[in-house]
Amino acid sequence: MARVRASCSRRALTALWICVMRYLHFVAAAAALATAPSFSVPAQADHHGDAVLAGVAGFAVGTLFGNATARPRYYAAPVYVAPPPPVVYGPTPVYYAPAPWTPEWYAYCARKYGSFDPNSGTFVGYDGYRHTCI
Repeated sequence: MARVRASCSRRALTALWICVMRYLHFVAAAAALATAPSFSVPAQADHHGDAVLAGVAGFAVGTLFGNATARPRYYAAPVYVAPPPPVVYGPTPVYYAPAPWTPEWYAYCARKYGSFDPNSGTFVGYDGYRHTCI
């Protein structure tokens, strides 16, 4: 019960009512157990009013307990999350590159890379290292 009290104390006042309603059947059961011994019917035959009072009290506590435990549980509305768009795979692109060490290859690499060195067939990349023109 201490865990219930600790979780209820962290909520706002309006949310506290929801918390109390959630645990109302425990409160009703405790009230029924607490009031049951006080309405015991004595064995004497001349106390007919006590039996009626015990019956009315039992009916009231039973009604409260039944109402508390039979209520529907309300939860937060479900959140709709749209599914991700479908993945569409297209054909793989075809790149044209001339055969290495041909005159077309030298012209292609010289056009593509400004730092192309035709003697070594390499160019200086953005990382500062030399790479072979492919």
